[in-house]
Parts: sequence; structure tokens; C-alpha cells
Amino acid sequence: MDPLFTMRGNIELKRPLVKAPSRLPLPGTRCKRGPDQMEDALEPEKKRTRGLDTVTKLATSHPRAPALTARSQPQGQTTGGGKRCSSRCGGLKAAAPPMLGGKKPTKRPAWDLKGQLCDLNAELKCCRERTQTLNQENQQLQDQLKEAQQQARALGAECRTLEGELAKVQAQAEQGQQELGNLRARVLELEEQLGTQESLVQELQKEQLGLQEERRGLAARLEEQERSLQASETALSGSRAEVASLRQEATTQAALLAEQGERLHGLEMERRRLHNQLQELKGNIRVFCRVRPVLPGEPTPSPGFLLFPSGPGGPSDPPARLSISRSDERRGTLSGAPAPTTRHDFSFDRVFPPGSGQDKVFEEIAMLVQSALDGYPVCIFAYGQTGSGKTFTMEGGPGGDPQVEGLIPRALRHLFSVAQELGGQGWTYSFVASYVEIYNETVRDLLATGTRKGQGGECEIRRAGPGSEELTVTNARYVPVSCEKEVEALLHLARQNRAVARTSQNERSSRSHSVFQLQICGEHAGRGLQCGAPLSLVDLAGSERLDPGLALGPGERERLRETQAINSSLSTLGLVIMALSNKESHVPYRNSKLTYLLQNSLGGSAKMLMFVNISPLEENVSESLNSLRFASKVNQCVIGTAQANRK
Repeated sequence: MDPLFTMRGNIELKRPLVKAPSRLPLPGTRCKRGPDQMEDALEPEKKRTRGLDTVTKLATSHPRAPALTARSQPQGQTTGGGKRCSSRCGGLKAAAPPMLGGKKPTKRPAWDLKGQLCDLNAELKCCRERTQTLNQENQQLQDQLKEAQQQARALGAECRTLEGELAKVQAQAEQGQQELGNLRARVLELEEQLGTQESLVQELQKEQLGLQEERRGLAARLEEQERSLQASETALSGSRAEVASLRQEATTQAALLAEQGERLHGLEMERRRLHNQLQELKGNIRVFCRVRPVLPGEPTPSPGFLLFPSGPGGPSDPPARLSISRSDERRGTLSGAPAPTTRHDFSFDRVFPPGSGQDKVFEEIAMLVQSALDGYPVCIFAYGQTGSGKTFTMEGGPGGDPQVEGLIPRALRHLFSVAQELGGQGWTYSFVASYVEIYNETVRDLLATGTRKGQGGECEIRRAGPGSEELTVTNARYVPVSCEKEVEALLHLARQNRAVARTSQNERSSRSHSVFQLQICGEHAGRGLQCGAPLSLVDLAGSERLDPGLALGPGERERLRETQAINSSLSTLGLVIMALSNKESHVPYRNSKLTYLLQNSLGGSAKMLMFVNISPLEENVSESLNSLRFASKVNQCVIGTAQANRK
């Protein structure tokens, strides 16, 4: 094979290896060249290849060696490259024919085959040297390529690392952008809050100014108070001695007060004893007579019909006697002469003429009512014919006029007042009220309300317990009272529930006995004393005599039955009082519901007072005389000494 073709093939095979690493850095001195220098280094190679091609063509057409020596060294070749090319082509230049006189060597003639062969051999040697040199350079370039690939791999790994870090940085940047947005929103919110806070700060500054003014005022007041405090401390130091003396005096006063309390208690006990003794001297059964005034529309009685003789002390003494003058018309008709006048004289503990007011009447019984607080049972009756003023005496008139209040509201007001005064001495009292009526021997509750109104058959008189002497009415209301208004409400309710009817003597007559009872319980906790007693205020039904000659209709028969029940119970009351006066072993309490209910207020340990009410009219003289005679019999009775119910 022709060496030129072999060299051309080697050059063609080596060409990619020369161009591939053209832009990679080379180790040592060559690695310092840049890409432009690498191109410059490769450019002579291309020129050399083109030169070889030209030489090959020339050798084929003109087999003369001097044609190869005509190549000149490329311009811009680096120092190292130039040296290598000079060394490679040295043989060729040596083999060239010498130049004469600096002229261009002459071309070997065609017949000088030996010279051409020598030239070709020299050129072949030179090409082989160049091939070896190129192989070494190729090996160096391959080593540089490997190093470049390793660097590329290292740079790729580093690039991937940097890409990961870049992704992280981008993610962090996105997160930072989001946080930045949040921070911007937060900044806006904080700016709004800042505006609000600034307005608040302004308000607070204004308020601070006001507070500073107030502080200055308070400081001035504080200074003033401190001066006042100093003055007070000075006064206090002066008062302590006075307080010490006052404490000593208070101790003395406390001892004196205790002594006075003992003395007061002794005086109270003595007062109760003397009060009871005074009541006993007046009589445990007393009878007062009261004559009602003439009402509008009624005939005026004749002069001398009613007389009120003065007492032993003269006109200044309250009247205690009553005289009624009556003419017997039947005797005058039989004899033909004028009927003689008969005078009936009665004596009582006290007589109230028609002009006596409710306050005068209560003054006489106030001390007796107070005995109930001392533990003595007290019973006050209002007895008399229909229309004689019994209900007015006990309950008072309508309209709530204080001047016409009856004995019941006045008595309770007096008890509340005295109980309050005794509270200063250590006594405490409780009051429980009940109000019933006895109609046709049937007990009815006058304080019943709602569906219980009118159901009198349910109420029965029973003892409070086994072995107890206290009597109660079953199914009746017992109402605690503590003031006058509560009592007024009970009296108003009782007036609405009480049984009344029209009779020949009264347009609105009470047809039942009403019994107002107040159970009084007193206690002195400091001394362990207790006392209790009932106060009974009784408005008896009107007493009337029966006329058997009258024709009886359905209404009259009912009135007749009521009158019979009333007269029967009043008779039993008289019998009970007589039996007590005569100290009889059997007292007929159970003969009447009235006496059975009041038996604890009628015995020897009780104090009784009866008001006999009479009419001032002459037409009622017969009923008046009957009432006065019954009251006189009661007034003559004497019951044993009363005893207080104390524990």
C-alpha cells in the first residue's frame, strides 16, 4: 500500500479525535489555552492535512519530492506547535535539493526516479514521525478528554446539587413570597391597629390630662385630709382618756342596768299581782250596762223613762245605777184610775248612758284586757235584745271611722302596744286569732274562704290532745296576727260570713253567737318564764221572747227555731254562771255549744265581764227589763280567785 494513502487514512481517523476535545481545558501548560487558542492549534492540522492532500495529488501526477517542501509554516502557530512542526519537517527540508543563489529549487526531472524516491522516502519518514507525534498528541487529548469527562461528571453532579439547592431556594423564595404577602397583610392590619391605637392614645392622653388635674385636686384634698387627720388624731388622743372613763362608766351603768332590770322585773311582777288584786276587788264577774242612743227616725222616750242616778261621790263619779219608770196600763184600765208608775232600779259595776262613746267604754275594760297578757283567761260578753247595739259595741260601726271602732279592734291594738313595751323587758308574745259562730247549735267558721264557706257541719269542738284542757275547733282557721290591719281584714271577712236575718225588732239581726278568740302566748327567755291565756270576745245573739199567739209561716217558723236555739243557749249560760257561783260539783258546760267552747274562760281561773245592752225606746221596755234582770243575777254571782296560767 502506498504510504501516502496510509498516512491519509490515519489523518482521517485522527481528525475527530483532534477536533472533539478542541474546547476542553488541557492539563499543564496546554490547559491554560483558551477556546480560541485551541482553534488556532487545530488550524495548522487542517492546513497540514490539506497540504498532504496536495502533496499526494502532486506525487501522483508529478513524482517529485520538492513539491512537498514547498509548504510553508502556518501563521499564528504557537511556539510549541511550531517547534514540533519544524522538527517533523526537518528531514524533508534536508532532503530537498539545495537552493542556488537563493533561488527556488528546481524541480526534479521526471527521469530522476531515484531522487523522487528519496524525496518520497524522506517525506514518508517525516509523515511517520508526524503520525507518531499525532498519536502522542491524540493520546494526550484522550487523557484530557477523560479528565474533561470526569470534570463534566463532577460538574454535572455539582449542577444537579446546585439545581436541587436552586429548587430549595425557589421553594424558599415562594414561601418567602407567601410569608411576605402575609406580612404585608399583617402590616396593613397593624397599620390599622396603629391608627386605632393612636386615636386611643390621644384619648388616653386627654384622659391622662384630666386625671392629672384630678390628681392635683386629690393631692390638695389629701393634704387637707392629712391636716384634718392630724387634728383628728390629736382629738382622738384626747378622747381616749374620755373613752376609758366612759367605758368604766358604762360598766358601772351596765351593773346598774342589770340591777334596775331585776328591780323592774320585780316591779312588773308586783304590778301584775296588784293589777290582778285590783281586778279581783272589782269582781271576777263584772257587769256593765250600756244604753244605746236613739237612732234617727225612732220616737223620743218620755222624760223620766230612763234615769242615771249619781254615785256616792256625786256627779263626778261615773254612774253605776239605772232606773226605768214604767206604767202598768192593765191595772189602770180595771180600776178606772190612772195607771200608777212603777220604777225599777238596777245596780251594776258601771252604767254607760246613751252619750258614752266607744273610747269611754274601752277605758273601763283596758285593764281587764291587759290581764290576758299576764296569763289570766278573759271573757267579755255583749248580751241584750235584738237591736240593742251588741254588735256595734263589739265590732264597731261600718266605714272604718276610728271614733266608732268596737272593743275587738281596740283590744287588739292595746295588746299589741303593751306587748311591744314589755318586749323591752325581755318578753316576747305571739297572737293567734280564730272567729266562729254558733248558729242553731252548729259551729261555723267565720274566717272560711273559697269552697269552705257555709260548711259549718265540719267544725266540731274537741280537746287539743289527750289530757289537755285546751279546746279547739276542728277545721277552723287559726290565723297568726301581729298588726291592726290583719285584724281588720279578719273582721271584714267575718261580717260577710255571719248569719243575719230580719226580725220584728231589727232589720238586720244577728241570729248566731259570734266568738272571737285570741290565744296569747308570752315567753321571757332570759328568766325561763312562760304564760298563755285566751281572750274571748263574744257577741251573743239577740234575746227575744216568743209570742205563741202569732201565726207562723215558713219564714216565721225558721225564725222561731233560731229564737228557741238562742234562748236555750243563753239560759244554759245563766245556769253555768250560777253553778260556778254556787260552787256546784257539776257545771253543765256541755248543754250548749257556746258554754262548752267557753268553759276555760268561765271557770274560777278566769275573769269575766258582761255588757248588757238595752234599747232606750219605751216600746222595748219589757225586753229591756228581762235583759237587766238576767244581768243583775249574773252580777250577784261571785266566782273564786283567778289564777294565772304560768309555767
